[in-house]
Amino acid sequence: MTQDELWQSKYNEVIAFMEKNKRNPSKYDAEERGAYVNWLRHNKKLMKVGLMKPDREVLFKRLLELYEQNKRKNQYE
Repeated sequence: MTQDELWQSKYNEVIAFMEKNKRNPSKYDAEERGAYVNWLRHNKKLMKVGLMKPDREVLFKRLLELYEQNKRKNQYE
């Protein structure tokens, strides 16, 4: 797999997780932190310093909008 395919695969996983669970991944759950939170944090940093590819940036902004919608959801209902 190329780096673009890996990135797209992880992006799809995160979107699917957020849509299925109606919440953001928890930084307190080791499994979610390793699978999603670290990836999100890394990509936020890349976007902030301007190193993210433009096509990825468009998709990642969509993901951040979904992230903001779920920001204050109680994760343990």
